[in-house]
Parts: sequence; structure tokens; C-alpha cells
Amino acid sequence: MKFSPAVHRFFFPSPQAFIPYIIGAMNLAKAFSDSVERAPSKEAVFWGEEVYTYAALEEASHRLATHLVQNLAVRPGDRVGLWLRNRPEFVTALFGVLKAGGVVVPINNFLKPEEMRYILQDSHVRVVISDAGREAEVAALTATLPGLRIWEVEQAGSLPPSDPAVPLPGHSQSPSDLAVLIYTSGTTGHPKGAMLSHQNLLSNVESCRIVLAAVDADRFVVLLPMFHSFMLCVGILLPLLVGGSMVLIRSLHPPKNILAEIAARQATILPAVPQFFRTLLGVPSPETLPLRVCLSGGAPLPVELFREFNRAMHIPLIEGYGLSEASPVVSLNPIAGPHKEGSIGLPIPGVEVAVMDDQGRRLDVGEVGEICVRGQNVMLGYWNRPEETATALREGWLCTGDIGYGDADGFFFITDRKKDMLLVNGINVYPREIEEVLYQFKGVQEAAVVGIQDRRRGEQPVAFVSLQEGTEPDTKAMLAFLKERLADYKVPRRIHVLPKLPRNATGKILKTALRDMAKGDPAD
Repeated sequence: MKFSPAVHRFFFPSPQAFIPYIIGAMNLAKAFSDSVERAPSKEAVFWGEEVYTYAALEEASHRLATHLVQNLAVRPGDRVGLWLRNRPEFVTALFGVLKAGGVVVPINNFLKPEEMRYILQDSHVRVVISDAGREAEVAALTATLPGLRIWEVEQAGSLPPSDPAVPLPGHSQSPSDLAVLIYTSGTTGHPKGAMLSHQNLLSNVESCRIVLAAVDADRFVVLLPMFHSFMLCVGILLPLLVGGSMVLIRSLHPPKNILAEIAARQATILPAVPQFFRTLLGVPSPETLPLRVCLSGGAPLPVELFREFNRAMHIPLIEGYGLSEASPVVSLNPIAGPHKEGSIGLPIPGVEVAVMDDQGRRLDVGEVGEICVRGQNVMLGYWNRPEETATALREGWLCTGDIGYGDADGFFFITDRKKDMLLVNGINVYPREIEEVLYQFKGVQEAAVVGIQDRRRGEQPVAFVSLQEGTEPDTKAMLAFLKERLADYKVPRRIHVLPKLPRNATGKILKTALRDMAKGDPAD
């Protein structure tokens, strides 16, 4: 692709000039310990009125790591599930597993037991670190996974002190070792485990440090789910590996609680999904907010919201792009500008982006094709899925499935997302997964799910079904059936019953026609 090289070099260092800083630690456990050594008494996590220092997190994670190794028989390379709500213990559990040499498997805590069971079986997780108060879910899981052990973080206070002088397996791991196995929604109805090495994540953290000019004085707001790859990198690893702080929001409702925390803790960087930034537009006296930059991720940023926000606020709102398979950040609009409307920005340092055709040939400026990514941040592959790995990783490039183009200044634009995928509150949802469950409901003959835009919540799934002859429509029963088997955010906002679903000449369901029908749905 023939871009103007001067533009890219001025705003971001070129991949060739990419000089590692954090990545010198070799692995995540050692990188965190290095931060602790630099400033043990510094505030690492703010949680309401509570404050956790680096030394406190290090001691708690070391105790947990010792317990995992000595009492739960976790060995280097073993997968350990993190099934936790947003709380400080997520951080100690994350580094505790890494210090033990284990592989972290973050679990979406909105999932139902049936959805979780697949992930645990696929990744061969034997130990899950969880919150208390999940008795019903735990019973449902252990009934079919009898070897599964659930350890609740509320038990941390009873763990005996550990000897910090005793080395733990995690500190000797190499950059190429697997660190995190993060599950992404799959087009087949089953999620896939993206394998992220220590090098993948350290490289992405280092790239983000450069483009955000992140320093130890920065305080990052964490209000999105910590199990999400966006928060794992930008909300947890980045602030803690540069010696900064996390402002972990304890209560999300009403939104004024978040703003109060931002002001009280003098937070400087706010990563969030586009919907949240709408709430900031109504803030009285926005100039009093201490934020220096807002990062929009997890879903496309509407151009109108981008314009309105940057007209009304003194804080720049910049859009980026990423995916779990890339650890996850790929590109970002420069903080100092220019900020191009509708653009996902420039590739971050150490990352190369190209637009390619179906044969893997690079396309020129303005030509539309598949967005492909190359760099140390690109995953090792999909867990136990060699065929899908071979499809996604082509000659060193990650084929994202997203369609777009680049301009003469090196900025990239996405024109269409992965086929059929929805982004519900910034979380990937594949319609086929919902459709498969709908087909399990007695009397459903055809099922199709599409997305509609919701001003407050982004995309929302809407289902269309046709029924077998003699079946009475009962959408309330269908919704109840889905709620028992799917995470709440995956449950369609509405179910429409049609005599038959529209199809083209080859028999394929016309989802374009269904989307047009769904646009007529009244707002909630």
C-alpha cells in the first residue's frame, strides 16, 4: 500500500524504530514484579474508599500462586479459569496464576453454566478462581465436570503467608510461552480460544504505552468488564506495568457515580465503549474533569457522536481498533491529531496493517479488501483448532475478516464487520449461536437473528422465526427458553413470527430483508 511515510513517522514510530521498554521483562509475572520493586508503596488500585498498593497486590498474588502450586497442583502450562466480577481480586488472581506458571483463561461472567461448560472442557481447565455467591451455577458445573475445583477469592484471607524468597515457576517463563487463552465468539456457535503469549501481550502493552504517552502518573478508569481483552491490556496490564494506577469503578449506576470517582481519584485516561461517551455529553462543567484522553473501543464509534463529543468537551475522544487475536490493540488515532472521522487510525508501533484481496495480494490506497495485521501482538493461533488457525493466519498475517481500506496518509477505515457478527455493548455476539438455541425450541421451523441499532446500547439482536404446521406462536415461552441457555445480552430484544422467512433463489435466508423489517421495531 502506497502511503505517505512522513505522516506515519511524525505521529507514531515506525515498526523498524520500535524500541522495547516493558517487553524487556520477558514475561508478565516478572514485569509486574519489576513495577512493585520500583514503587512498592504506590497506589495500584483505587476501589471506592479502599486503596491497594503495589506491595499489597504483589504479596496477595504471591500467596495465591503458592497455594495454586502447593495445594491445587497447578503446573506450568495448566489452564486456570478466572470467573470473577470486576474487583481488585481479579488483579491478584491474574498475576497469581501467571506467577504459578499457569495460563489465564478469563471467563465472561455473564455466561450461563451451559456456555461456560464448553469453554472449561475445551481448555481442560481443572481449577477456577471465582467469587462467592454462585452456588447454583457451581452446582450445575460440577454435576457434569466432577473433577473441577472452584476456589473463591473470599478465602484469600485464610491463606498462610508465603516466602517471597522462594522462586515461583512463572518468573522463569519465556516470552513465547502461552500466558492467556481468551475465548472469542465463534461463527460455528462455539467460541474459539485465542492463544496469547507473554510476548504478544507485553508487545501490545509497550505499543499502547508509546501511543498514549502513558507514564506512572496516569490513572486509568476501569469500568468495562475486566475479562474483556480490551480491559486486560489497556485497563490492567498497561497501567500496572508502567507503574500507574487503576481507578476501578465500584458502582456503574447511576453514571454520576462514575464521574464522581473520576474526579475524586483524578483519573487521566478513560477507555470505554461508545455508548458511555454519550453520558459524558450531559456533564455540567466538563472542564472540571481531570481526564486527558478518552479511548473508544469495543464497537464502532458513530461519526455523529465523535463530532458532538469533540465539539462539546475539552477532552479528545479518539477511536481505535483491535481484536482479541491481536492482544488486542491494532490501531489508534493520534492523541494530538489529526483525528479522522470514521477512521480506526494509524497502526500502533510494532504493528503493520495491510488491505488484501482474497488471494492475499496487497491492495492500493482506497481499494476495499480485508484488513490484515502483522506484528508481535498477533496470537499464536486458536487452541486445538489447526484448520481455523491456518485460515486466520496466512503467511504471517492475521486475517481479521473485517473489510475496509486505507487512505494516502496511512489511516484505515472499516466499511463492514465480520459477516453477521453483532456488537452488543462492545461484546461480540454471533447470530448463529442464538439461532442454534432457537432451533432447539419445539415447533421452530426456521430461525434467523439480525442486529438493529439502539442509541443507548449499541446493537441489539432481534430474532425471526417460522413455525411448524400446527404450532401456536408463544414468543414469551421462547424468550424464557433462551434466557435459561444464553447470557442475558445475547437474548433477542424481540422475536417476530413469520409464515416463512424470506430466501433468495439459492435458498439462503435474506438477512438484509429481515434487517429492514427489524428497523420498524418501536424503541424500548
